[in-house]
Amino acid sequence: MSEASLRQAGNFVDYTPAVALSAGQVLQLGDGRAAVATDAIAAGAQGAVQVFGTFKVAKAADIALLYGCEAWWDHSANVVTYKKVNDRDFYLGRVQADAVAAATTVEVAFNVRPRYDVDALRDGYLSVPTGTQAVGGFGFPKILGGAASLELTATSEAQCIDLLSTDKFSKDANAIIEAVFRPADAGSAAAVDFNIGIADGTSTTDADAIGTSVFAHIDGGSLNVLAESDDAVTEVAATDTTADIVAGSAVANRTTVWFDTRNPADVQIYVNAVLVLPDAVFTIAATANPLGLIAHLEKTTGTTTGRFVIDALRAWFAEQ
Repeated sequence: MSEASLRQAGNFVDYTPAVALSAGQVLQLGDGRAAVATDAIAAGAQGAVQVFGTFKVAKAADIALLYGCEAWWDHSANVVTYKKVNDRDFYLGRVQADAVAAATTVEVAFNVRPRYDVDALRDGYLSVPTGTQAVGGFGFPKILGGAASLELTATSEAQCIDLLSTDKFSKDANAIIEAVFRPADAGSAAAVDFNIGIADGTSTTDADAIGTSVFAHIDGGSLNVLAESDDAVTEVAATDTTADIVAGSAVANRTTVWFDTRNPADVQIYVNAVLVLPDAVFTIAATANPLGLIAHLEKTTGTTTGRFVIDALRAWFAEQ
């Protein structure tokens, strides 16, 4: 007897639903994979569902999805979205073509999980604390499962803590960067600044001093998400995107920012899957330096605290 014999081809699996499925219905299998009933299947009858392939799927309204970003199935709304919440949402696959906010559908390659080209929380990062370090207090980022927490303490001094990916990439890598953070303590005073995005280096005191960068920026005491860029030739000052954070550490407090650098001379920024400041020209075109993924938290003085949890800081590249 052979050690293995083909049971069924890999694109389809047998499935017997407890409740009838209609043709085109999206579901989640017991092994966690997403599937589509390509034909109707009656309740209690065995049929076949497809687990691999690219499908055109209904998309949530008023959000954009970028080529290569994660697609999640909103189980209650029956549409694709960009993240999961505390519900029955499940991973669907990877988006296969840009879909603007007005689009009603999006193309998704089901159950595909390509490796991110740079992932600061997976591959490692550099960090240089500035301030009085103490066990259990101020110091290097604290690891919280797969997340990293940047924290300022109540010590009355200038403090800075950063997280800069060890791996870098060229401005011509056609990179899309995803940053996901929770502002657990956004700081109660203007002395606190938080920046997340890409940069060609870091600063032990002031993120604005970095030569090349594109940032989402939070001023302490403010809920506004600002955007800015600098490539040592052209600087775009921090501008209100009109998007806001919601301070806290729960799932509902996550903010997702995408930096689309496929045109280095006109970087597009999305906050929670919404394109912001489309007429602003954020640029990294003048730099020849490799770029890294960065999160940077600082205060100039005083006893105010600050704590930002970084849930994701990663990038994927493309040929064009």
